[in-house]
Amino acid sequence: MAEPYGPHSDHSEQPDGNRYGERLVVRSVPVPDPGADFLAEIPDPAAVAWVRQAAGLAGWGEAARVTLPTGADRFTAAEKWLREVADSADIDDAVRRKGSGLVAFGTFTFDDTSEGSVLVVPRAILGRDGTGNAWLTTITPEGGCPWTPAPFEPPLAPGDIRWHDGSLSGLEWQQAVGEAVRRITHSDELRKVVLARDVYASADCPIDARVLLRRLAVRYPGCYTFAVDGLVGATPELLISRDSWEVSSLVLAGTTPRGATQAEDSALASALLGSAKENEEHEYAAASLRDSLSPLCAAMYVTPRPELIRLPNVQHLGTRVHGTLAAPRSALALVAAVHPTAAVGGTPTDAAVEVIRELESMDRERYAGAVGWVDAGGNGEWGIALRCAQLDGNKARLFAGGGIVAGSDPAAELAETESKLRPMRNALEQAD
Repeated sequence: MAEPYGPHSDHSEQPDGNRYGERLVVRSVPVPDPGADFLAEIPDPAAVAWVRQAAGLAGWGEAARVTLPTGADRFTAAEKWLREVADSADIDDAVRRKGSGLVAFGTFTFDDTSEGSVLVVPRAILGRDGTGNAWLTTITPEGGCPWTPAPFEPPLAPGDIRWHDGSLSGLEWQQAVGEAVRRITHSDELRKVVLARDVYASADCPIDARVLLRRLAVRYPGCYTFAVDGLVGATPELLISRDSWEVSSLVLAGTTPRGATQAEDSALASALLGSAKENEEHEYAAASLRDSLSPLCAAMYVTPRPELIRLPNVQHLGTRVHGTLAAPRSALALVAAVHPTAAVGGTPTDAAVEVIRELESMDRERYAGAVGWVDAGGNGEWGIALRCAQLDGNKARLFAGGGIVAGSDPAAELAETESKLRPMRNALEQAD
């Protein structure tokens, strides 16, 4: 039995009878390509997924799970737990591609003091690389029942949706933005604070994650559509990708809506690229990621100026980062080094997080935290949990935020959050 992390570790009996430290049998084999709509293969609502451009991973069931302690060391605790699970596992990987073999999906809270960070090893994972290669990984406890396909439960739409204010009304949130602007203006230190808000949805029926995943993946193919432990979304922001010695990231900050016409769209894009306020907000985010990652890299390239990233609902300023590691570090260790970036926290980080705790009047939980997957070799992809909702039966809690700097206008910031809420609103309300 592996050594526990301490009094906060989760060693209770896990789904399917698995206990912490129990030896897992992992088998990855090639399978016929299920096609671009491979999310439709998930047999039950308890889905995990990480998909972009019709490629990625879709899983179901739970072979192992750990709820991590609060604190900045929760990433280290996750890495230790997965290493111990992998070291004891019987892994036979006939595929040997990125995402095959033992894989854990994870979602981490934004704030060190919040509870709810988890790693989950599914019972089955269907992988697809988009070039005709597909595979199935099955994970079972040693000595347990052999893996068999789960019965397929047809996904059901949530029905009519009713909307409710979150922790703050729109007017109250604008007042919080105004207070943040005041503090930035009168501070010698504080430069940027990312303020978020939440809204609640109630549905006629339990909300099936698979329905939202498929709707989001079709509407936002360039985003990373994800589901882990009831947190579902489509994030445009890649926090860290690690493939052997190579790492990459896409930093987004600075936002404008899409135009109703091509001319209006181009005008909005030009205004975004030329906006001093939006470029200031973006530079804080890009510098935050660069400064955190560069000490870990032997070489690093950062695009010299922001590029335009167009999504169906908004346009962002984006900076791409590529590096080569100076020493072996897992994807989880890299996430720990860069979270939270100024794209979701602020500048400087510690001061901004204190303002967030005071002015948002809510616990973000896993919104704006890291979400993604990691394999037994430490490779993986992690995004920032944006454009997302936490599901709970027939209820959902949606989140959106924006970077506040000295030149921010509260009404404009509220409108920006409405644009960012639209992907999840539409996914819930869309008629099949």
